[in-house]
Amino acid sequence: MKAAEILGVGTVSFVEPSYADLTNPIFNEILSGLPADQSRLLIDEHDEPLAIAFHDAGSWLAGTFICRKPSVAAIEHFEEVNGEIYQEDRKVWLPAVREYYSNDIAANVTPAVDDLNRDRPAIIEDVIAKTWNRGSGETCLDFCCGSGAGSEVLRRFGYTPLSCDNDPALLSRGLAAGRLLPQETICIDATRASDYLEPVPRAIGVMMGEINTHTQDLWQQLVFQIFSLADKVIITVGTEPEANLVRKWGEEMGRKVAVSDNPKDPIYDRWVCVSGGK
Repeated sequence: MKAAEILGVGTVSFVEPSYADLTNPIFNEILSGLPADQSRLLIDEHDEPLAIAFHDAGSWLAGTFICRKPSVAAIEHFEEVNGEIYQEDRKVWLPAVREYYSNDIAANVTPAVDDLNRDRPAIIEDVIAKTWNRGSGETCLDFCCGSGAGSEVLRRFGYTPLSCDNDPALLSRGLAAGRLLPQETICIDATRASDYLEPVPRAIGVMMGEINTHTQDLWQQLVFQIFSLADKVIITVGTEPEANLVRKWGEEMGRKVAVSDNPKDPIYDRWVCVSGGK
């Protein structure tokens, strides 16, 4: 279901230019100052605000509160316009917001060159199949998803991916190829993932990048985020020293991390780090 449909309007634009901007409180100030002759407040099943939309000069502008709280001034502005209240479950609104911003990326960002190795999805699927039982629709975070090879595999294996990456060109490629779906995809800085995402049952991080002297601090932040957000985690890396670093960082967080080699992939997913059960 699209955001405009949930709000009961023909079309709507968000004041936040990107999904990454949803945490920024400056947009509460912008909302509270919008000229308006109509307004709508969307609340969730617990009566918590999800979004406010204001109408003026033939168009609707909205702001959403899935990653921040609304300001008193924004709520008061809604009341000044004698607005209407709408209600929808949070689990319905979240995919609609993701779809809005993903469609914007697909329409406006040139896709990266598709260099996906055709053997890679089968290798990823083999790793998941050896580690987890088949899913029954539960959410699995595809952390630093790139163009979506892992997300495509998760979907085939019975999970619902929640795919995140900070490279809009890679996301655009994945969306164009159908490996990523708009309602499942967000463009954020993964080192701040917990500012945008609630904990999920599972997560994968398949060959997110090379761990070296220059990237080690970044990687440690990423590992912290993925272990903070999911109980059951699979991370793949290219070398044993990298795997041992992932294990060390996980253990520092109180996580038990098992490391094993994966001879089927000599490059990307050569070493597999697993935390949590089947």
